[in-house]
Amino acid sequence: MTAAVVPARADDAEALSRFAETAFVDTFGHLYDPADLAAFLADWNPPARIRAQIADPAWTIGLVRDAGGAVAGFAKLGPIDFALPEGQPADDATELHQLYVGEAAKGTGVAAALMQWGIAWARERAAILYLSVFTENPRAQAFYRRYGFVDVGRNAFRVGNHIDEDRIWRLDL
Repeated sequence: MTAAVVPARADDAEALSRFAETAFVDTFGHLYDPADLAAFLADWNPPARIRAQIADPAWTIGLVRDAGGAVAGFAKLGPIDFALPEGQPADDATELHQLYVGEAAKGTGVAAALMQWGIAWARERAAILYLSVFTENPRAQAFYRRYGFVDVGRNAFRVGNHIDEDRIWRLDL
């Protein structure tokens, strides 16, 4: 698969919302009580929010399409929305909110293309790129480590009434 990253358009919002939900549920859904998961998904990534982010210059969403034109993966970057650990600067920083790749596209270079695209976008706007990653997601952690991200502290990630321990990782750009 050729992993060409293109900017998301407003008419991509529905597909991105469905893709994000499927990727999240496929990866993490088994961890949560169905009521907690449903409450989280209802507010987490609705198409209206994605359309607003696409229209807002403080945000960017890049996506890769498969040969049939469907979303194969996407990355979303924008303002930091978690509390940074003490001593971590928020000025001149941005956040990688999501980097999701569909099962069929894993191992094809889609994740690498999205990460390189996201880092390039962040470098034009900030000196630091943060992200939050689940403590029990070693595949993602190894991926981020390859790009030079380092663990700088804890983040509580709420899914309904359930709170996961995520780790905040930082890349100096």
